[in-house]
Amino acid sequence: MPLKLPPLNSLRAFEAAARSGSYVAAAEELGVSAAAISQHIRKLEDYFGKELFLRMNNRVILTDAGHAIFAGTAGALQAISDTSVDLMSDRSRSRLVISAIESLAEKWLVPQLGDFCRAQPGFRFDLRVEPDPVDFARHNIDLRVGYGASAYPDHHVQPLAQDAVQPMCSPAYLQANPAIRHLGLEAVPESDLLHTSWGPSFGSNPTWRSWFKKVGLRIPSDSGGFQVGRSSLVLDLAREGLGAALAQRMMAARDLARGHLVTLSDVTLPLGHPYCLVYPQGKAGRRDVMALVGWLTRAAALETDALPGEVDR
Repeated sequence: MPLKLPPLNSLRAFEAAARSGSYVAAAEELGVSAAAISQHIRKLEDYFGKELFLRMNNRVILTDAGHAIFAGTAGALQAISDTSVDLMSDRSRSRLVISAIESLAEKWLVPQLGDFCRAQPGFRFDLRVEPDPVDFARHNIDLRVGYGASAYPDHHVQPLAQDAVQPMCSPAYLQANPAIRHLGLEAVPESDLLHTSWGPSFGSNPTWRSWFKKVGLRIPSDSGGFQVGRSSLVLDLAREGLGAALAQRMMAARDLARGHLVTLSDVTLPLGHPYCLVYPQGKAGRRDVMALVGWLTRAAALETDALPGEVDR
């Protein structure tokens, strides 16, 4: 029985417009005009006898019929794309394209990938470090490790962990400042506090001021101490013994386990959103993608459960 297929070029234009939410963005991606995208959509609407999009200012939103068609076709188009890429690149073994935000990639993801590669010796990957949002289709990304999932409403989202910040320092710094053992964080000079300057990808900004306010202590000045532009560097400076850091627990897990850092209080402040694993609809059937998703999810759960301190939910 012959396949009953809609116009494939029109379907490709529909998928790009549905994913990007814009005829203009779809046109840029496919190298055609916005008018051509509009013509393709009308052709597809005539084929199905359904309205597929609603216009909202400069964006388009899927109708119920549009959602149904997108759900049924996006995965198939992604699978065709994956097969084409594999054949053209002559891949002889599994090689995933992984995209991640910078600090988490450096301090948490790379060690996890190392463990996974040792457990799966044939596994290979391309690791891209970049901020949200990313274009899965254009760069053939298999898995995204990011912060929050609001930028990817049409993708599978697997929550990874709700991270939190907690006061930490190096054993050497604690030894050089013995009063901290008896007086707690009040004994840390303001000039020794390590402050994270949170980037635009974070929806909340837990600070030393908010931590001291929570525990009812005198609130320090934001101008004192060290100002650091990346949360991963805050950990590095704390490990070097420069002061006390309000550091992310996930990123510090291995340093804490190895004794390179110690916690100074059980009181934590949660980040605004969980870290998430995001992947396209069409990747859900790939065993290598799902194996890595399962591995990273279990690793995050085991590490966060083993950390000292109670995380506010």
